[in-house]
Amino acid sequence: MYRLKGRIQPYAWGGNKFIPDLFHLKIENAATTAEYWLGAHPGGITEVEISEGKWTSLAGEIDAEKEFWLGKNIAQKFGRLPFLLKVLDVKDMLSIQVHPTKKAAEEGFKAENEKGIPLNAPNRNYKDDNHKPEVMIALSEFWLLHGFAENIDERLNQYSFLSPFKKNYQSGGIKELYKTLMELSQVEVDALLAPLADSILPKYKQGLLKKSSPDFWAARAFENLSKDGYDKGIFSIYLFNILRLEPGEGIFQGAGMPHAYLEGQNIELMSNSDNVLRAGLTPKYIDIPELLKNTLFNFTKPNVIRAQQTRQQHFECPVPDFNITTYKLAAGEQQSILFHNPAILLLIKGNMMVSDGSIKKVSAAVAFYCIPGEKITIDAESDLYFIVASAD
Repeated sequence: MYRLKGRIQPYAWGGNKFIPDLFHLKIENAATTAEYWLGAHPGGITEVEISEGKWTSLAGEIDAEKEFWLGKNIAQKFGRLPFLLKVLDVKDMLSIQVHPTKKAAEEGFKAENEKGIPLNAPNRNYKDDNHKPEVMIALSEFWLLHGFAENIDERLNQYSFLSPFKKNYQSGGIKELYKTLMELSQVEVDALLAPLADSILPKYKQGLLKKSSPDFWAARAFENLSKDGYDKGIFSIYLFNILRLEPGEGIFQGAGMPHAYLEGQNIELMSNSDNVLRAGLTPKYIDIPELLKNTLFNFTKPNVIRAQQTRQQHFECPVPDFNITTYKLAAGEQQSILFHNPAILLLIKGNMMVSDGSIKKVSAAVAFYCIPGEKITIDAESDLYFIVASAD
């Protein structure tokens, strides 16, 4: 096992206490700490302790000795660590977004490179050539938008500002409805949403709206984002499923699934990518044609993975890039794990003794890189909660 030191991403939507408190970090000037990355993506490379007190780039170590760090199978199949593990602290809503397929990412990345768009340019869609399917596991009560709701026809009747678009839905289904809304001019958007804002903002400020209602999240968006015109992302709030996950529950989101995180803390595991196509609720770059080209316009019945009262729970991920298992051990229990493929072990809660040839005492929160073929034994000194993310 090799200890890891992740990379903080200070995105504006993040909180400033959860991640520093979890990992015992000192952050100056109360900066936002939205995400904590553990992996080898160039946008946030993790450091690995290769000997006591000697830290270096995990990506650099993998590039130098791929078979040692990845194992022969994963080295040949992917040529890199195929997953990226994150801890998120969502204080403000994230953008409405979708992620591309592997083929679309390769084509988009190549096309933007050929155009000479720098990787760090604000108008860049594709930061790499990879797809970005992802699974999330809630660490707190967690709210998100996930896919188009099955009762869109009811919503078109319920919300008067959507009623003018019934004909688009009737003629071309979800795709025509969403395309029409996303292609409205700012003048048209403002004319539609201004009366809605006037109606729901007073109720929001008085605490009269429930989080299960789209009005709650739309009002929050009006309060936080509507500076120079109203945000088109608000339409999505009224068309998508609104989900509330309890701690330990999870959900998988594949390529093309429109979604947005609204509030809470979670663990997120994804392919080694940072490709995001945005539709709103963000000051970042929005490319509506590219987004529409990559979106699945299907009714979505959310498949929430419920938390189990067992010491070990595997979360099914229908991709070859990664899988994830959570462990809950009571004080005094023991767990042995054999790693067939490269893995990251992240201890979220508790104190444990780990034997991997030597014995070390470990306290949460801390992360380790585990090489293929390695076997460890964990003895819980207190109640433990940890996850193992690995290549499938």
